[in-house]
Amino acid sequence: MGRGRAERLALFLFLWNRGSYRSVLSFNEGQKCTINGTGELDLRIPIAREGVIILVIATIVCGVASSAVNLLWWPMTLPIFAFWIWVISFFRDPQRIRTFSAGELCAPADGTITEITRLERDETIGGPAIRMGLFLSLFNVHANRAPCAGKVRSISYQKGLFLDARHPKSGAKNESNTLVIESWALPGPIVVRQVAGLVARRIVCHAKPGATLSMGERFGMIKFGSRTELIIPAIEGTEVLVKVGDKVNAGLTVMARLPVASSS
Repeated sequence: MGRGRAERLALFLFLWNRGSYRSVLSFNEGQKCTINGTGELDLRIPIAREGVIILVIATIVCGVASSAVNLLWWPMTLPIFAFWIWVISFFRDPQRIRTFSAGELCAPADGTITEITRLERDETIGGPAIRMGLFLSLFNVHANRAPCAGKVRSISYQKGLFLDARHPKSGAKNESNTLVIESWALPGPIVVRQVAGLVARRIVCHAKPGATLSMGERFGMIKFGSRTELIIPAIEGTEVLVKVGDKVNAGLTVMARLPVASSS
């Protein structure tokens, strides 16, 4: 591949990123990526707004690096291109729509269930609780979503370590951000904890105390590999619908069901 091909590759990277940037403007909260108003299939990738700057930087760096290594041996541009595609993939923000039944709690993140622990007492819950831990790999969607509808009672940030997110003590010792949601229909508060991992060093939370969230609504993300915990009351009638090793999707997978008081 000569200089002309290298220049075309750099131009391709730039134009593709322009398409990604437009998708950020149109779909940065994970809105539609289906059929547009002209009846044509819209193939733009919905990108999380938190990734715009990183994508721009990655595009420039990858374009320059590709042009440089092409002078030595053109196949060396392929790993650079693969890395650029991975950056886009990491910040993808797909639309998530599902109808839930009363009492159901959806997954707050994409990933793999690595822990289901019954706690004798959780201070935030105010009694027995069940903690479910999810590990988010570098290839998962990293947006966090509300597991239920309700009002944000509190948000608390805690400094800490950066243990591997799969470590059993990472939830207690790592840097974290805890969101407490008061549901209008479920017993007790619901707790979501964003936990930084070995690679993840940036927790983003757009929700504010007093704000209302709908079930499955996007409220933040953790950049580059992490852990998310869902802590729920362990009362009579509580059902955990997942097991360790299960793959879940935020805003789609039902992780648990709580009893709902019948209206009189």
